Amino acid sequence: MLLLVSLGLLALLFVAGGVNHFVNPKFYLSMMPDYLPAHAMLVQVSGVFEVLGGIGILVPATRYYAGLGLLALLVAVFPANLNMALHPDKFPGVPVWGLYVRLPLQAVLMAWVYWATRRG
Repeated sequence: MLLLVSLGLLALLFVAGGVNHFVNPKFYLSMMPDYLPAHAMLVQVSGVFEVLGGIGILVPATRYYAGLGLLALLVAVFPANLNMALHPDKFPGVPVWGLYVRLPLQAVLMAWVYWATRRG
């Protein structure tokens, strides 16, 4: 039961987050480090992969591979989260402590994805 709830929550989190890349792209664009190219394309691609990963972990036949993809995605987007913490002035609506808390929470999210997609 815990696994099913975890998978459902993860799917909801990733699908909603992925859709939000298209609903609120300006927020995600503002997160992007200057050294990365093609910001708009990267925001769209990461949004698509969040949605696909969120759906994929609900299907037993694709769960393992969706989990690997989500883990890779979480590693790939870490520079954007770090960039947010380093430039809090760009995010006046987010408390500075919240920008720093997101960094270790990404590791927690990765552990959760790993745990949930290696079972059943």
